[in-house]
Amino acid sequence: MSLISAALNRISPSPTLAMTSRVLELKAKGIDVIGLSAGEPDFDTPDFVKEAAIEAIRAGKTKYTNVDGTAELKAAVATKFARDNGLSYAPDQISVNVGGKHTLFNALVATVDPGDEVVIPAPYWVSYPDIVQFAGGTPVIVKAGADQNYKILPEQLDAAITPKTKWVLLNSPSNPSGAAYTAAELKALGEVLLRHPHVWVMADDMYEHIVYDDFEFATIAQVTPELYERTLTVNGCSKAYSMTGWRIGFAGGPTKLIKAMAKLQSQSTSNPCSIAQAAAVAALSGPQDHLKERAAAFQKRRDLVVSMLNQVNGISCPRPEGAFYVYPDVSGLIGKTTPGGKRIENDADLIDYYLDEARVAAVHGAAFGLEPAFRVSYATSEAILTEACTRIQTASAALR
Repeated sequence: MSLISAALNRISPSPTLAMTSRVLELKAKGIDVIGLSAGEPDFDTPDFVKEAAIEAIRAGKTKYTNVDGTAELKAAVATKFARDNGLSYAPDQISVNVGGKHTLFNALVATVDPGDEVVIPAPYWVSYPDIVQFAGGTPVIVKAGADQNYKILPEQLDAAITPKTKWVLLNSPSNPSGAAYTAAELKALGEVLLRHPHVWVMADDMYEHIVYDDFEFATIAQVTPELYERTLTVNGCSKAYSMTGWRIGFAGGPTKLIKAMAKLQSQSTSNPCSIAQAAAVAALSGPQDHLKERAAAFQKRRDLVVSMLNQVNGISCPRPEGAFYVYPDVSGLIGKTTPGGKRIENDADLIDYYLDEARVAAVHGAAFGLEPAFRVSYATSEAILTEACTRIQTASAALR
């Protein structure tokens, strides 16, 4: 009898976290490596948010709370959804969790049975298919390459849906590509979903506030209100408010789904950290000016990285609408040979080469379901990004 469960054996460790660990190991040895693999803003948590957490500690808010969020935080989340997305949710329609990943995990594990299918556009965030497989479901991958700006078309979605489809996952702006669906594009996907009333929709909007060039963010329940009763709108504090370590994610959706998620959470983590919840109330309810300021800084970094990567023969880097990632296509580098005589067979080989020779860490495209490509996180300073891209240019030019 195996000690490890079949459910756990269906999943793999996170490739992004694995690369981050490699970077930390190299740095611990004194090696000059630039890590562009972590999906984490380099900005600090706003001071007013930190002060709210300190005040919560002083006020003794260090006890258990309601399993899926305090009344104060649920009210703040409801206000956020109304203010930013035009969506109305009552407190019993809101779930607060230990980060956005936990929100997704709860929703999928609470609803997916063996034989159920979940449609996942690729490139996708690495955890989506693994969570589905852990729950016993089957990921149905729909690929959208650089020629489609990494966004699936309505006809692709329609073709992927079967009687077994339980969920469709939509992530906009996207991790890993930064591609974001316009309201019109979401509306077209919504028209397909209206023809399939058995399908639920999960909108992962974690990068909502990091958009560029006057792009107007929209979410699918907003543009197709008829889908409201079968949509879970997921968001959190991690990216917009630089609160990755605080671990607060949340969602709005139908009461029956929210109750199911709370039931699962009651037997796993119980409530999110009480102090982090108090900080999240401040983040969502306090000044929002910093969101545009930080997005403007990210936009300058995006422009820098896109420009420098597109100067490399063999790399084609689309210009993303949001998030803080680029996802360059590296078809032109596959099949080339390193100065040491090793043939670059795939994007994993290329990323190993960049790490070994250029001391730049990124994540290979196969981890995100679409290759050959790689993901670069530009959530770091322009000086570091310039050095990293220069190293990539030099290493790429050395391939023959």
